[in-house]
Amino acid sequence: QVQLVESGGGLVQAGGSLRLSCAASGRTFSSYNMGWFRQAPGKEREFVAAIGQNIGAIRYADSVKGRYTISRDNTRNMVYLHMNSLKSEDTAAYYCAADLSIVLHTTSSHYDYWGQGTQVSVSS
Repeated sequence: QVQLVESGGGLVQAGGSLRLSCAASGRTFSSYNMGWFRQAPGKEREFVAAIGQNIGAIRYADSVKGRYTISRDNTRNMVYLHMNSLKSEDTAAYYCAADLSIVLHTTSSHYDYWGQGTQVSVSS
């Protein structure tokens, strides 16, 4: 089992940058695929980015490709989401999630563990 705690959210102007962090507990962190999802008010939770257990596999939603970068540090049990060129439509609660599957999934239903979320607000 793994527990996840996100941090780094806040209010930023359009065009700005933020880095979200996700701290994971547990000794088997490197065994998990890690994902970031977001949910805006009145909308469904959507996939943002995911990174495989051994960093080799990475996937992004089309809406963030070229602007966001996901990374992980297995020695520190950390996952990061670097967000650049932020837009007002990026405003949402961002969630970190963990999954033990072999395949790197982009759908939230495959992820077993979730953090409490961190709010990102982008002003235009």
